[in-house]
Amino acid sequence: MSAQSIFGPRYLALSIGIILSAMAIGFEGLAVTTVAPVIAGDLQGIHLFGWIFSAYLLAQIVGTLVVGRQIDRKGPALLFTIAVALFALGLVAAAIASNMYVMIGSRVLQGFGAGAMYTCMYTAISLSYPDELRAKILGSLGTAYVLPSMLGPYVAGLIAEHFSWRFVFWGVLPFVLLAVLLTLPAFRKLTIPAAPAKDESGVVGLSVLLAVGTGLFLSGLGMLPQVWGVALIIVGLALMVQPLRKLLPSGTFTFQTGLSALLASRGLFFAAYVCTQNFLVLALTKTKGLAPDKAGLIVASAAFSWCIVAILQARWDAADQGRGRSKRITLGILLMLVGIGVMLWVPSLTIAMAVIGEVIIGIGIGLAHTVSGTVAFTLVREGEAGQVSGNLQFADSFTPGVAVGIGGAVVAMSQTAGMSMAAGVTIAMAFNLALILLSLVANARTRQSQPSKQTSA
Repeated sequence: MSAQSIFGPRYLALSIGIILSAMAIGFEGLAVTTVAPVIAGDLQGIHLFGWIFSAYLLAQIVGTLVVGRQIDRKGPALLFTIAVALFALGLVAAAIASNMYVMIGSRVLQGFGAGAMYTCMYTAISLSYPDELRAKILGSLGTAYVLPSMLGPYVAGLIAEHFSWRFVFWGVLPFVLLAVLLTLPAFRKLTIPAAPAKDESGVVGLSVLLAVGTGLFLSGLGMLPQVWGVALIIVGLALMVQPLRKLLPSGTFTFQTGLSALLASRGLFFAAYVCTQNFLVLALTKTKGLAPDKAGLIVASAAFSWCIVAILQARWDAADQGRGRSKRITLGILLMLVGIGVMLWVPSLTIAMAVIGEVIIGIGIGLAHTVSGTVAFTLVREGEAGQVSGNLQFADSFTPGVAVGIGGAVVAMSQTAGMSMAAGVTIAMAFNLALILLSLVANARTRQSQPSKQTSA
């Protein structure tokens, strides 16, 4: 059988639409990472710095889970349209924000929209592409996410330094509109296989409850050691238990062999990656005195290596017909461990060390993240493409949201205790190392299934 291409006549429109959507989200993501310290300072909300990221990521929980449970019945076109509208509204709200609370609210809209958009894209990949093309489209998706990030952080830093950070949000809007125009026609043609009806009436409530509980938990962390902080942590944890039990595959938090362990491992290593990027910018700008554009350029080095590996892994997957996927995930996680270790001790961190560490982390995430998605799609059962897609996106939002919040609380508490910013960020980096080690444990429990034979009509 001749080799197929994701840019062949059968897949061209859908592939371009997915790639453009990922580019829009990716550009906005790392651009905000670069300008977040400037935003927090300008809006006099450095104590709420972590919430710029946590609000976004926690809102993804609701968008991801709600859309993931609805898309198997309603299809992606309508849900994708709603998601894009909310994402665009969040961009406008951020651009005109007058205080940190409006900014955090805008990030909620952006997070909900981005999470729902990605769930729709993952579902389309699961339903439309055969196994031999999934590694290629996921590689292209990863490339599309990080490609604008190689230039985005630097450009965002220049805009923030010489004009205003507000133009960063205005500048993303044209990308979003273009993605919609080219994606929706392909999404409307996508058919959803018939599946037994499921009672999803409680998904919205459980998703919101989970986000609220997580928010209370993170707020409590930021108030420690006050009594109110301890109380909020306890209440938050209590609210999180039931939603997590109901919404996630059984055994996710005990690393049960199979999809559950895969999702746990993915959530942990991606959380470590997101935290490292966020707090590295904080370390470079606040402890090393680098301008935002320079810090953004250093962070972009991880995007560069991620981009290259995302392309190469598709070739490796084709060469060994998917037999080396588990080894590539493990290698990727180990490389991330090395990369974070290079940058761990912030007081002695140099620009050269930061670049080397970022390049290594980029190679690691390029392997682990892309390949774990390919493996997950081999485990999709009939009528559950949306649910598994939602679970993948949940792994990319819940654990990073919690981890960034914990890291922000660590930095805030270190400041309250009279420690230096460098010391606080060093502790946050050590926390990232712990996440990677846990990810390795979960990955050891993941059993790679045989490639799915399912192809779309």
